[in-house]
Amino acid sequence: MAGGIKINRITNANVYVNGNSMLGKAEEIKLPDIQAIMAEHKALGMIGKVELPGGLDKLEGEIKWNSLYADVARAMANPFRAVQLQCRSNIETYGAQGRVQEVSLVTYLTVMFKKNPLGTFKQHENADFSSSFGATYVKQVIDGQEVLELDYLANIFRVDGVDMLSDFRTNIGG
Repeated sequence: MAGGIKINRITNANVYVNGNSMLGKAEEIKLPDIQAIMAEHKALGMIGKVELPGGLDKLEGEIKWNSLYADVARAMANPFRAVQLQCRSNIETYGAQGRVQEVSLVTYLTVMFKKNPLGTFKQHENADFSSSFGATYVKQVIDGQEVLELDYLANIFRVDGVDMLSDFRTNIGG
């Protein structure tokens, strides 16, 4: 069978804070969703209503830590300072013969932490530390190829290397 079904799986990751590996420290990371802000449009003569994009919604994410770490706590403590986050993972592709390929998935973010956890403590259980952040920049790269780059403070939005806002920046003079 030449083609067949190929299945991708991502089952683990590592988080970096300001370039430092957090291997074994982060229990879970929820990366931001990129969501268009849609506006309804209706007009006489149109058979129906449509939703058209009007911009992009805020980028929010969360990291659940398995304990309190001083280096992480210091990075999260100042909501006025941007922090560089990186989430690195491995995409495994499976086919009829088993695993046929492994490639990297790297997501780069510039974030400001807005929730600094002091912890939730229970007897005989690990303390819970979940920190929330807002992002101003995100870039996702699969196997060395840029899939998406979004920079809210520089009006940059690229998909597969193609600038989606080139005309917009020219038209507004920015």
